[in-house]
Amino acid sequence: MDNALSRPKQLALVIDLNVCVGCHACVTSCKEWNTSGSAGALADEHPYGADPTGTFFNRVQTYEADSFPFTETIHFPKSCLHCEEPPCVPVCPTGASYKRKEDGIVLVDYDKCIGCNYCAWACPYGARELDEKRHVMTKCTLCVDRIYDASIPERDRKPACVMACPTSARLFGDVHDPDSEVSRAVRDRGGYALMPEWNTVPANQYLPRAVTPPLASTQEHEK
Repeated sequence: MDNALSRPKQLALVIDLNVCVGCHACVTSCKEWNTSGSAGALADEHPYGADPTGTFFNRVQTYEADSFPFTETIHFPKSCLHCEEPPCVPVCPTGASYKRKEDGIVLVDYDKCIGCNYCAWACPYGARELDEKRHVMTKCTLCVDRIYDASIPERDRKPACVMACPTSARLFGDVHDPDSEVSRAVRDRGGYALMPEWNTVPANQYLPRAVTPPLASTQEHEK
């Protein structure tokens, strides 16, 4: 019998697209924490030049949906989804990419990484980036060096992006625990995984946006 409570822990992010305002606070806080943390300095080459390159664990992509005059702006944060069946792990020739049994976090051992890009090619979400200065593959770690740091107050042992979000669009917890905040949010709000057809079973999930009714329909309803 499949008992959800007996399943191993799977830490993940649940992102509420309804309240993400695209402020990039999550991007900058992620960059700041990880550059000064165990991930090491994340390179930025010629950031103000004609051909800038940089290494980020988290990015926010912005899209325009629908057509004028009913266009809507959608902000879509993307990072490693810490898949339960991560395709980046088995393709790594040195074993540098691995998934932790105790919490499901997918990490990279920089001492083993040779920067071959196999994991980046295998990842269907574009979550891997090559640090051009160190020649190693990098990705979101869920701030593993922060969430287990006993010197940090327990209420603050969350990924830097979660702590920085001004609208609480980012939730963090164990998606295998049916009573956790993240599991309840996914269940109550109809949360979904990104590109499930790839069968990677992403741990990170998204809460859908509430569709704003067209102005014309609203005016017609008010008459």
